[in-house]
Amino acid sequence: MKKLNKLFTLLIALTLLNSCSNYLDINDPIDNPTADLISPDLILAGAQTRIYSTQAGTMNRLGNVFMNNWSANVNAFTGGFNEEYQMIMTSTFYSSIWDGLYIQLGNFQAMIDSNFEGYNQHVAIAKIMKSFYFQYLVDLYGDCPYSEAFQGNDNLTPAYDDEMAIYRALIVELDEAIALIQDGSGYAVGVEDVIFGGNMASWERFANTVKLKILMREATKAETDGETATYLNEQFASLSQNFVSTDVTINPGYAQDAGRQNPFYGTYGYNVDDSETTSHRFVRASKYAADFVNGTPGIPDPRGNEIYEAIGGVVIGVEQGIDSNDPNIPEDISPIGPGLLKGHDQDGVLMLAAESYFLQSEAAFRNYISGDAKALFQAGIAASFDYYDLSATSYIANSDAINEIGWDGSANKIEAIMTQKWLATNGINAIESWIEYTRTGYPEIPLALTAQRPNKPNRLLYPASELIANAANVPSQNAETAFSTYIFWDATQN
Repeated sequence: MKKLNKLFTLLIALTLLNSCSNYLDINDPIDNPTADLISPDLILAGAQTRIYSTQAGTMNRLGNVFMNNWSANVNAFTGGFNEEYQMIMTSTFYSSIWDGLYIQLGNFQAMIDSNFEGYNQHVAIAKIMKSFYFQYLVDLYGDCPYSEAFQGNDNLTPAYDDEMAIYRALIVELDEAIALIQDGSGYAVGVEDVIFGGNMASWERFANTVKLKILMREATKAETDGETATYLNEQFASLSQNFVSTDVTINPGYAQDAGRQNPFYGTYGYNVDDSETTSHRFVRASKYAADFVNGTPGIPDPRGNEIYEAIGGVVIGVEQGIDSNDPNIPEDISPIGPGLLKGHDQDGVLMLAAESYFLQSEAAFRNYISGDAKALFQAGIAASFDYYDLSATSYIANSDAINEIGWDGSANKIEAIMTQKWLATNGINAIESWIEYTRTGYPEIPLALTAQRPNKPNRLLYPASELIANAANVPSQNAETAFSTYIFWDATQN
């Protein structure tokens, strides 16, 4: 831990870091080194850790509310999630997602641009991490600064690049990362890598899986767009099927100390003194999700009592947007469950093995890769159960003939994949489920009772920080833009 703390200390000196983050905050070193004086190995751990906090926090929260996993505890709070329920889209709505991702991505670019020689493997990791998180920027916002981004004082107002062009460039960056890993030259990566601990074979598998995810986002568009179909066929022809088969997790030394807790646990679970956080008291199961895991589709889902805290043996939820005076509100509503809140020092999850298998299942179903789509689908379910130390054998057998959740019983296989992905990412990486919902329309999740629009938004609006600092380049938007314009891979725009 002393070595890791030293790494974090040096990282904080970089001007690229987001000053509002308080994870492992400590004093700047006296000599205040700049990025060009710090080698990539001293940047890596903090860069990985800080950007993950955005994924575990605000990105996860938005996905859980938009996908009707979470509701507000109306027995103790008023006005909870009103903006989300009513879909009031502004430049401040979840603006911390852009600010958290974009600013922290600069740390990986600093590693890539470093003048230090011999850090090829660190650069490979930086390219993979950059690609993994930059995809989310495009998925949520569309066009972004990319080719001129992260140049510091040399370019404070970078131009915006076309969203599809960024997607294609990320594939190139991943190919470059894989080539560096396979070349094997440069210093070995060690404990400064708080994701895979320097295991470059694991990084190569992750790079292949991130490539798969980027390519599959365009799969629905490829159904009607010839150019996209051609591009995907070319890319899949050379894509290695050496994908991740275990959860991709991060842990820099999370502990029951101030500022060092796992960010999900410390936000949605408990404080250092084991008292409930405000968010833990506030977040409750939605009635839709509770009914679903209790057996609405046909059978109860054992994961329900892990995702939510059971009350009397079942999950109890409350409808999103219900009037706080409604007499039908339950006295007790299930909070976030023990399978998600494992401890102060629990691993953070960047990507579940279940996500990897569901991506593979869809790719096989669409004939982009070899493999048995049904077997991969069921492997995804099993991996999701594994996260909670549960056996999926009975559930898979009993659900197979049931529409939406089973393979054989579902006429629409894409709907079944997306429904199981929704269940697997509930509470863990729910932003992935909302993005996939935007792409495919599945699963068909109801709106809140107080929704002011007939459909969920297609995207987020650029944040106030961009409107102020980069006004000359940021695309013009208004509240309607979130509903009337689309991310380039969204097939509904055609």
